[in-house]
Amino acid sequence: MAMLGLVPTMAVAQQKPNIIYIMCDDMGYGDLGCYGQQLISTPNLDKMATEGMRFTDAYAGSPVSAPSRASFMTGQHAGHGYVRGNREYWNKVGIDQTMFNGRGDYPVVGQEPYLMTHDIIPELFKKAGYNTGMFGKWAGGYWNSKYPNTYAVDSLGNTDTSKYTTTSSMSLPNKRGVDCFYGPICQFQAHTYYPNFLNRYDPEGKGDTCVVAETMEQNIQHATVFSGDTDFENRAEYSADKIHQYAMKWIDRMADKKEPFLGIFTYTLPHAELWQPNDSILQKYNQAFHCDEKSHGWETGNWYYQNNNSHAQFAAMITRLDAYVGEIREKLKERGLDDNTLVIFTSDNGPHEEGGADPTWFNRDGLLKGLKRSTHEGGIRIPYIACGPGVPKGVVNNHQLAFYDVMPTLLDYIGEHDAAKAHSLEASTEADPYDGISFYNTLTGNDSKQKKHDFLYWEFHETNMMGLRMGDWKMVVDKGTCRLYDLATDIHEDTDVASKNPEIVAKMKQIIKEQHVDSPLFKVTLPR
Repeated sequence: MAMLGLVPTMAVAQQKPNIIYIMCDDMGYGDLGCYGQQLISTPNLDKMATEGMRFTDAYAGSPVSAPSRASFMTGQHAGHGYVRGNREYWNKVGIDQTMFNGRGDYPVVGQEPYLMTHDIIPELFKKAGYNTGMFGKWAGGYWNSKYPNTYAVDSLGNTDTSKYTTTSSMSLPNKRGVDCFYGPICQFQAHTYYPNFLNRYDPEGKGDTCVVAETMEQNIQHATVFSGDTDFENRAEYSADKIHQYAMKWIDRMADKKEPFLGIFTYTLPHAELWQPNDSILQKYNQAFHCDEKSHGWETGNWYYQNNNSHAQFAAMITRLDAYVGEIREKLKERGLDDNTLVIFTSDNGPHEEGGADPTWFNRDGLLKGLKRSTHEGGIRIPYIACGPGVPKGVVNNHQLAFYDVMPTLLDYIGEHDAAKAHSLEASTEADPYDGISFYNTLTGNDSKQKKHDFLYWEFHETNMMGLRMGDWKMVVDKGTCRLYDLATDIHEDTDVASKNPEIVAKMKQIIKEQHVDSPLFKVTLPR
């Protein structure tokens, strides 16, 4: 008699996978060793690439910070999204010199808020039963230090931005599905790495009922970066370290809870200012680059401190960030989470020249044209590395993806397939558009099943530029003037072939005009 009943047929349910999504700030495509960088050491990210998948054709949502992060959060490209630029609120109210023991600061800080009527990633993960944490920049709303728990909404349920002097925006971490937040609400506040305060929302760990300010007590004993006083150098509370340390403690907390989690680590390195602890990381590059250094003057208006070692400062910021990534992965391993945690690393846009940064010097091969704020490849093509359960190891993949694809991809990854479909291009509506196509199949080694975009789209009002990639064709629209490039043979976008391909030009112009919805806040010139 066959013993058919001896093998158990009921599988033990496995916890949903965890996700840590690391988005750094202003790192260029060629700033990592695994993408060809030869002057900066990035051993942890290089190792992550060999243990996972490295994408060669991944794109930011925009060539600058706030709208690129908005594209990631909302699943929309810049022609449909509400936040399409760095629209600031800190500069609407002057500095209050009485704040922080007379050091002074802005009482209102932050950027244009996300629409409350459109889902963002943390909210969708909360609905799926996840713990959510975010550490680093928010950049999706403004916070009023005098009215931190007072809000105003318009008739649609979105933030009434006309009342910013007496309210905070609705779109803050505590109102948008984030269980724990630590970092600057305002991306401008992140310009200095030795601030007066960082924002925090941690009801479980600190009892917070709204977003609050955590004062940097040692820092405020010394001059601010905007004071013009070199006493600023005596500040010792380095925000990048503090944000990372808070994130690491949160991982420990999540490990103890034994529940699935999403961590969005929007670390501020290597954005200007180029100033950091004078430790072994920085000293290594001071020695290496001392014969070919660059100095940069003080920019008090931008909160960028002066330095006489810009090359060493920038390189050390990249290596420091790489060390953070190594510590995150080691922490996951230490707590037994690595086998069930997807880690993704990327940057919000291309490299910057601010505060003394010198991308031309570091990327001497000049692979890509353009920098931050440009819709040429250098402003929008970014490093993108994924490692974790189901991701093939040691794979280099040329799938074309953009930040607005991440929302449905992550939802597919955790098994929320209906939500992924509902928040993707497939189910998009004119009233509430979504533009992403999940690249879950590519991420998990099933390229043959992967749906692809017909095109990828960008626009940015400050430089009055637009961009469209259609296969290997790339159109750049600069103040209404169109140029066409064939990336298969001209990745540096040197040769305009528009006159030789009038049908392609006409088709791409039409797509841009169809995809762009006019914005009263962020205006661009459509292709002529």
